[in-house]
This record gives sequence, structure tokens and C-alpha cells, in this order.
Amino acid sequence: MACSYDGDNFCYNKLLLDPKEASFFDLIYLLFSSDIKSRRFVECPEEQELIDFSNRWLIFISVLAQKIFVYIRDPLAEIGHAIETWLNLVSNNGGVFLLFFKFLKGNEVRTDRSSPSFRSLIGNLDQRVEMDKSIQPGNRKYNSALALMAAKLSYENQAFVRSIVTDHWNMEFLGFYNFWNEHQKLPSTQAFMLHDKKTDPNLIVVAFRGTDPFDANAWLIDVDLSWYELQGIGKIHRGFMQALGLQKDGWPNEIAPSSDDHLYAYYELRRVLKDILNKNGNAKFIVTGHSLGGALAILFVGVLAMHKEAWLLDRMEGVYTFGQPRVGDRQFGRFMEDKLKEYDVRYLRYVYCNDLVPRLPYDDSALLYKHFGPCLYYNSFYHGKVLREEPNKNYFNLLWVIPKNLNACWELIRSFIIPFVGGREYREGWFMKVFRLVGLLIPGLSAHSPQDYNNATRLGSLPQQDLHQD
Repeated sequence: MACSYDGDNFCYNKLLLDPKEASFFDLIYLLFSSDIKSRRFVECPEEQELIDFSNRWLIFISVLAQKIFVYIRDPLAEIGHAIETWLNLVSNNGGVFLLFFKFLKGNEVRTDRSSPSFRSLIGNLDQRVEMDKSIQPGNRKYNSALALMAAKLSYENQAFVRSIVTDHWNMEFLGFYNFWNEHQKLPSTQAFMLHDKKTDPNLIVVAFRGTDPFDANAWLIDVDLSWYELQGIGKIHRGFMQALGLQKDGWPNEIAPSSDDHLYAYYELRRVLKDILNKNGNAKFIVTGHSLGGALAILFVGVLAMHKEAWLLDRMEGVYTFGQPRVGDRQFGRFMEDKLKEYDVRYLRYVYCNDLVPRLPYDDSALLYKHFGPCLYYNSFYHGKVLREEPNKNYFNLLWVIPKNLNACWELIRSFIIPFVGGREYREGWFMKVFRLVGLLIPGLSAHSPQDYNNATRLGSLPQQDLHQD
């Protein structure tokens, strides 16, 4: 049956959570009543009920987490600002001891946050900016390695990104974007584009930024369990769609230019890609992202498929995501698998070991979030295999508590010995080691760092029978 994805009724089913409307008593009442439609902070069909307490508990946690992130938004940003400033002071002044003596003399080097030498927290965790010289164009690992490095680079400021792309990678920098999120009323979605002319065919890379650890607006998207159901498509995470450019009337094929010059990620990137690919007849493009950026990458392809953008999809080489959360339900997964197969688009979803983010949002019978496509799973020895689903798919499983903690201990030990195995480029700095210590308290948190995904694309191996899927 034909259907439309725009207009006032662009969806025919939904579960929407509004933390601003939820009082403490509303949340407590939710735990004891399956009649969620009567709760003022929940918008859903009249017949919707959640009999299972565990499902109401997940909604309770989601709304509570959103309220907390709204409350700590400003102090969290200030803490992040202070930590990043300190990390850059240390790295740009030769270490803590030299910084101390320079500070006494009053000649310490202070770096502006918009300068090409200022690194984000993510950039300080993994300071590698050079491509692996052993992985050249034509190597089966090349596109994955480039995609990961671009996804990691997307966390940095525009000047830093431009410098690395042009001066280190010898590629063409095409643009850096701060896209508008109509729901948040903020330019909270970032992406950049580059052109790799060393490959044959040439490769255009679109990289979405993931979750900044100190950006409460990004965390608000991640912890929201709300969804819209589109007829013939399935249920899709509301927050991810809003970050990609969802309009008040859904996904119209075209939108009028904004009077306030706001750019929306999907519509602007689609326009730019068409212009560039029209001028480069043999070029292909890939879309990539880490964490939230991975969700936006695969959803970008999903909206292209909804709009039947056959010409663009034919020019797409693949989608590469790293530590990507779940985006939609099983029906959406089937829709995407059919479209990826129809247009011969590769979808490689990398998952490192106990990374907690790919195991969110929760996969159960009521909330319905499901992964789709092959999972390229790498353990803590960077040995990979292709699976349908990562082990311990929902993270919170008592049977996995001891294995996860033992593995976190091994990852800390490995951080000291890996340079002797892989070489100096795999040396982990003091800040990454501290983050490994945090991983002892919350196993799977440090595993979400791009550090391990970077190592997996360089050192990782797949069984011979699975190589055709990499």
C-alpha cells in the first residue's frame, strides 16, 4: 500500500516521552499502573498499555535520565570545558612538569578552542591522526580504516578537521556543518565531508559526529526511548530522526529554504552530495559515524530509501558504523535490509567487545528496538567474527557481570603491553589509562572509546570464510 512520510499524519503510531511534563509522583505512579496513556508525559495510542513491569521500568529510567541531563546540562558543559582545557594545556606544554615550570614563568602556551591544535576529549583519548601506512587504497581494510578515522575526527573543531584532512591525509576538505535540531532548537548535529582522490573510484566521505561525553543535548537523544511508526517502514527512534532533520510534518521530500538560515542534516547533505557527485562522474560515497554518529549514518540511508533516491543510492559504496546504538524495530530492519540489497550498499556495523552503546536502547518485546545486518564483532584480542547479534545483547545480564569485569581488567593490563606487540603507534596515553580504570567500575564504558575501534580496523582479523563480508 502506498504511503506518505510527510503531512500532519506522517506516522500512524507513536510512543513519545516528554520529561518536562513528568513530576516525581507521575514517575512513581507509572511503576504501579499499566495505563500509561493517562500519564501526561506519555503520548501514545488510546489502546496502548504496558502490562510488563520491566517495560514500565525502562520508561521510568529513560524519563528520569532525561530529567537529570536537563538539570545538569550547564554544569556538565562547564566540567567538560575545564577538563578539555586542562588536557590541552598539558599536551601543548610538554607534560605536567613542564607546564608547572612554564606557569611559574608565565609563558605557558594556551590554545584557543577553535584553533587547529585544540583537541576534544575524544581526541585526547586516542591522539592518532595519521592513517595506517600499511593500509593503502585497494586494501580491503582501507575503506573501514578511513571511515573510522573520519568518524573519530568528526569530534574535533572545524580548523582541526581541515588541517588533518588537507595537511596529513592529503585529501580535499569539502565542508564542516552545524545542523539545526528543530526539537532542541539548537545547532546540535555536526558532520563534515571530504574527498579522497587516491582511490579508484574517488570516494566522498560523510562523517557524523557522535555523542560528546559532556554534551547533555546529545545524551538526551541517546537515552530517549520515544519512537514514531511509519507505515510500511516500521518504528524509528524519535531522537535520532530529530537530530537528522525531522520536520514538524515528518519527512517531506523537499523543504523550503529556512528564513533564519537553519540547515537540516539530511536535506543539506543530500543536496551537497548530488552537486559533488554530478561533478565527479566516477565517484562513490560512504557514510560513517561513531556512537550517535553511527545511528545518524544508517538512518540517513534509510531516509534516502524512503524518498526513493535511487540515483544517490546507486552511487553509495557503503555505510560504516562503530559502536552504533539501535535505531528501529524489526520491521525497519527488514525494510533496510531489502533496500541495502536492492542498491548493493554494504553495511558494516562494527562492535568492539563489551561496548555498552550497541546494546542500547533495550531490545525487548515491547520497546522493539532491534539491530539488523551483519555485526562485525571484535573481542579484546581484536579477533573478529561476523555475527547476527553481538553477545550479551542487552548488557544488563547477571551472567555477564564477572566476564565483563575480568575483561575490563585485561584491557587495562593490555594498555601497558600493546606497544610491544603492535608498535609505538598503539601506545596509550595516561588519560586513556585513567579511562580504562573507569571501565573497571562501569565495564563497557571505556570499550566505547574510538581507541579500540581504531585498533580493530588496523590490527583486527576475521576468519577466512568471513573475509568477503568485511
